[in-house]
Amino acid sequence: MRKKPFWAALRLPQLHSQPPRLLRGIKIPEREKLVKMAFLWPSLLGVGVFFLLPMLVVLYYSLIDNPISHNFVFLDNFIALFHNDAFKTAAGNTLAFSAVAVPLAVILALALAIMLEARIPGKSQFRTFFLSPMMVPVASVVLIWQVLFSHSGAFNDFLSIFGVAPVDWLKSDYSQLVVVLLFLWKNLGYNMILFMAALANIPRDLLEVAEMEGASPWFKFIQVKLRFLSPTILFVTILSLINSFKVFREVYLLTGDYPYGSLYMLQHFMNNTFRSLDYQKLAAAAIVMAIAMVIIIGVLFLLENTFGKDVEG
Repeated sequence: MRKKPFWAALRLPQLHSQPPRLLRGIKIPEREKLVKMAFLWPSLLGVGVFFLLPMLVVLYYSLIDNPISHNFVFLDNFIALFHNDAFKTAAGNTLAFSAVAVPLAVILALALAIMLEARIPGKSQFRTFFLSPMMVPVASVVLIWQVLFSHSGAFNDFLSIFGVAPVDWLKSDYSQLVVVLLFLWKNLGYNMILFMAALANIPRDLLEVAEMEGASPWFKFIQVKLRFLSPTILFVTILSLINSFKVFREVYLLTGDYPYGSLYMLQHFMNNTFRSLDYQKLAAAAIVMAIAMVIIIGVLFLLENTFGKDVEG
């Protein structure tokens, strides 16, 4: 007679045989809701402690005169902020930089993804070239840019062949374009990968039907691909916008605390305000920056919802 395996005699506990003692007597829908809330509480607690609570503290500091007397002044700090020349310069430079860098980061990344979708020679080397900046430390990237665009840099050496006088690019009216190039070189690879993944998820049957109906490549791109890419375009735009507001790190390493006028960003203003311990001005600037970001992202969501709502679901 064949013996049973030893594990056959083990009595394994059955899943969901008995609910925990604390949940007994509670209906199943309510019990599931409590279990979900139990898993959500750690995340909600983290968001509350590390995001909502600091935001409330910043809002409080923006409405008082100083951290010692705590006198409520309502909007006086915001009025003084908008009359501050340094803030107006920093806000204008940041908006100008984002208005140029963000559309270029989205459009060029999408163009590169579409080009890599086709069969071209050297596709893997081309992809590696654009992904390599993601692995390079920021300090090394900044060093490369200093070597390229300093007064005695490689770019001026190249232009001297055509008789162009050397320019200190980081201390000229072209300084913001230099940082735009740095921003694009650093971010295009990641955005390109996101677009390549989105292009791979477009239903092939729709493209085949459009091709059978004699649709032109431009029509297929606008009416099929672009509509299915709208959520990814929104995500890449928001990501690039956030990264454009964080370009202070590169500019600071390139030029220091007080760069050339066109490179003085909002982060420079906030960093210098923090060093002077002017918490009210710093808090007011942070609130204004947060409101501007919410408005811009809200407009982007409305545009995406209008353009891509017929392909959702």
